[in-house]
Amino acid sequence: MGLLYALLIGAVAGWLAGKIMKGGGYGTLINILLGIVGGSVGNWLFGTLGIQVGTGIIGDLITGVIGALVILFVAGLFKK
Repeated sequence: MGLLYALLIGAVAGWLAGKIMKGGGYGTLINILLGIVGGSVGNWLFGTLGIQVGTGIIGDLITGVIGALVILFVAGLFKK
């Protein structure tokens, strides 16, 4: 059940990050996949910095969106 939860949160986070970036994304499917990876990146990044965003689904979603934004930003640097 934890894997399904992570995939769903990552998918929503990737979709939201694609909407936030406005043209910086790679299409809905790739943004969703980047959101799933972004959730892991966000957890690592916040853990390294000692930042606690919150608990529950909202905290996980915020972490995933920020991680996906970081991934989309870095991928955008290589896209040019």
